[in-house]
Amino acid sequence: MVDDETIRAILTVAARAPSGTNMQPWRVYVTKGEVKQRITDAILNSGIRAEKAEWDEYRYYPDQFFEPYLTRRRANGFGLYSVLGIGRREVDRMRAQHDRNFVFFDAPVGMIFTVDRRLNKGSWIDYGMFLQNIMVAARGRGLHTCPQAAFAPYHKQIRPVLNIPDEEIVVCGMALGHEDTSKPENEFRTDRAPLEEWVTFAK
Repeated sequence: MVDDETIRAILTVAARAPSGTNMQPWRVYVTKGEVKQRITDAILNSGIRAEKAEWDEYRYYPDQFFEPYLTRRRANGFGLYSVLGIGRREVDRMRAQHDRNFVFFDAPVGMIFTVDRRLNKGSWIDYGMFLQNIMVAARGRGLHTCPQAAFAPYHKQIRPVLNIPDEEIVVCGMALGHEDTSKPENEFRTDRAPLEEWVTFAK
């Protein structure tokens, strides 16, 4: 379990993130127990598979991947499925693993993040700093997190559960809890491209 006092402390620290003219564009819905389960049920009972989900509020990924992003994405997917023992043709097992997003990977706390749709791209940049602050603050308290864009296309299922106003866009979710070291996916570590690929020292 993660008590409310700890969650409040994490969010309070995270909210020190910088934002343009201090607008602080974040809105957070913290769920546990029955409410969290209602989100899970609403999504999994919708009958909408991940590949059919509508990214109608915003597009996280490009319509068509290109290099170097395609290679990096494939390495990430193949690497994760490898530690899970899932073969490249085992579509049903891939779907089942993806669906674990919607139980927040069994974490006791599930957070849903929204932003006012009237705000512009700059506020989304600010939002990223806020989200990372949550993850860093959680680690400082012995907890782990998993940010989850997978919730965004299911905003129609999530809205009525949390009474999210129409003017708010569901940005993502995040699982918060203690790491389960028995899960092989928690052993997976992604690579990072060397500086030479993405840094230019202008002269």
